[in-house]
Amino acid sequence: MTFRSGFVAIVGRPNVGKSTLTNRLVGAKVSITSKKAQTTRHRIHGILTLDDCQFVFVDTPGFQKRHRNALNRLMNRSVTQALSEVDAVLFVVEAGRWGPGEDEIAAMLPPDRPVLLVINKVDRLADKALLLPFIQKAATASAFAEILPVSAEKGTGLDELLKTAKRYLPEAAPMFGEDDITDRSERFLAAELLREKLFRNLGEELPYGIAVEVEKFEQEGNLRRIHAAIVVDKAAHKGIVIGKSGELLKRISSDARKDMEDLFGGKVWLETWVKVKSGWADDERALKSLGYE
Repeated sequence: MTFRSGFVAIVGRPNVGKSTLTNRLVGAKVSITSKKAQTTRHRIHGILTLDDCQFVFVDTPGFQKRHRNALNRLMNRSVTQALSEVDAVLFVVEAGRWGPGEDEIAAMLPPDRPVLLVINKVDRLADKALLLPFIQKAATASAFAEILPVSAEKGTGLDELLKTAKRYLPEAAPMFGEDDITDRSERFLAAELLREKLFRNLGEELPYGIAVEVEKFEQEGNLRRIHAAIVVDKAAHKGIVIGKSGELLKRISSDARKDMEDLFGGKVWLETWVKVKSGWADDERALKSLGYE
């Protein structure tokens, strides 16, 4: 049997469902999700191994120009680098929505890589009769190898997506073990799961100025002891994260701990606190210490 293996970038503007798609395809939560834009800040590899192929999906940050700081430059650089290194590209758009952001990304797509246009959230399209005209309009934006309507949230169309994408993988041996779901460490995943709960529980003005730094990660048998600092940009934000009598931080930490236990398959003891690091998102040295590359 011929085996195929390769890297597939998942790109699109913020909040079109790239991370939800990655998790659905992999079958595990390797990328954090929320309704807020720019939840994904790192390039995440999600690995799916089937009988005759291995996909290494590269979930990328949403490419956008809203924020002009060092963090945003690093994220945009991550997208462009991913596009130059993969075997195929899944360009994810939201059904019924095509704007300047999609045009900008379409212009960036590599001409020497097959690009599959993935129209996500088709289940949310109120008038299904609008899907075909939308597909016809989108098809004029670039020379897409395939156009596939899906719902990452519902799982609709994903089997067809995998079957189609497999054709564009090169013949090669698997790069990872058959049970691997990501090449990221548990330490990294713990920080991401905690950051997800922060994004989901805090107001619109705060998440972009928040980061998580795991300062200690110890494993004793099946127990993991994790000490994590929540980094905020301004002293005034510290109290917002902690909440009245510390209740908000307790809830965020409890929710994150449960997700960690589900993902790691063992008990987690999680200690969290909040510290101020002003200007971290525009300080390349601070970004490096927080794991941004």
